[in-house]
Amino acid sequence: VQLSKKVPHLEEHVLCVGFPVGGDTISVTSGVVSRVEVMTYAQTCSELLGIQIDAAINSGNSGGPAFNANGECLGMAFQSLSSDQAENIGYVIPTVVIMHFLNDLLKHNGTYTGFPTLGIETQTMENAQLREAFGMTAKQKGLLVNRIAPTCAVAKVLQLGDVLLSFDKEPIANDGTIMFRKHERVAFSWLVAQKFYGEPADMTVLRDGKLLELHLDDLHPQASLVPVHLFNTKFQVPSYLIVAGLVFTTLSVPFLRSEFGEEWDCEAPVEIVHRLMHQRAEEKGEQLVVLTQVLAHDLTVGYEELENMLLVSVNGVKVKNLRQVMDLVDTTKDEFLRFALHNNLLLVLKAETARKATPEALEKHGIPARASPELAEDSVPEGAPPPNPEAA
Repeated sequence: VQLSKKVPHLEEHVLCVGFPVGGDTISVTSGVVSRVEVMTYAQTCSELLGIQIDAAINSGNSGGPAFNANGECLGMAFQSLSSDQAENIGYVIPTVVIMHFLNDLLKHNGTYTGFPTLGIETQTMENAQLREAFGMTAKQKGLLVNRIAPTCAVAKVLQLGDVLLSFDKEPIANDGTIMFRKHERVAFSWLVAQKFYGEPADMTVLRDGKLLELHLDDLHPQASLVPVHLFNTKFQVPSYLIVAGLVFTTLSVPFLRSEFGEEWDCEAPVEIVHRLMHQRAEEKGEQLVVLTQVLAHDLTVGYEELENMLLVSVNGVKVKNLRQVMDLVDTTKDEFLRFALHNNLLLVLKAETARKATPEALEKHGIPARASPELAEDSVPEGAPPPNPEAA
């Protein structure tokens, strides 16, 4: 199959081939390209270039090729809007996105690093008074930077209140778009996504009324506080820790889907959803830890309702990740383990009693290990003295 090197234009003919529901043999549907824009990929939550077509795409079409009039593959079918939302709206991943994915694997020895993002949140500058307040001239256009993720690469050079005028010499409009083709514009995030992690980048900003040329030596991904997928973790399984009958895990989108369904953003506790949507990791390795389940045990009587709650601190120490929670449980010399949950709820166990009760809870409920593999690798061997927290 010959891949098209170009993104198709509007009204170009498209042919989708696959094995969707409704039959056993190959299916062919035809239509035209109706839109080209940056859109949200449902499977990855990434904002990337997408092609909207009016050819029918149904369940089973995903992964099938879409061809142009010359027989070249212009992309891969991957999602569509349901009939109760709209009719004849399907989406194709263009070959430029597919080739970026493949080249990423080649550049990084088989490791997928992803499509770069700047890790910032911006505001459009379409209001004339807003532009005037930031000292922009009539010819200057750009976006107002109003949030910067602490762990992103541009945190070294960008500041809150900067007006981002261009990226890699490409001017950014007040509505956040860049020139894509003649008479076509797309969100400037597509310009960033075409780069690879490890590459340099240049930006022009307006700061306190002065033009500044900023250089970034290398782009690197920001630390993910709540992972969308688990495929890039060492064991590709959820992390967990059991203390007596308390089951702790790290917050991730796969966990939310399994616990609350596809509409987890409506069904999950408000505090959890709020943290996921608005909180950013302050440092690499930071996680949100959740008390997801309370197993039946004499020590957990009265705590049965305390499920799916964020763990805030252990014995007054703010929780950074699940590894730290395990270390605090294993090394504390306090008589009690005090688990502070959100909404000011408190769960208390006697430390030594809880540690001794953990094997009993595991055996009672048929659980092979108290912790997931990546935590168990460096855990304190059973019967060995706990490490000195002051020496850690």
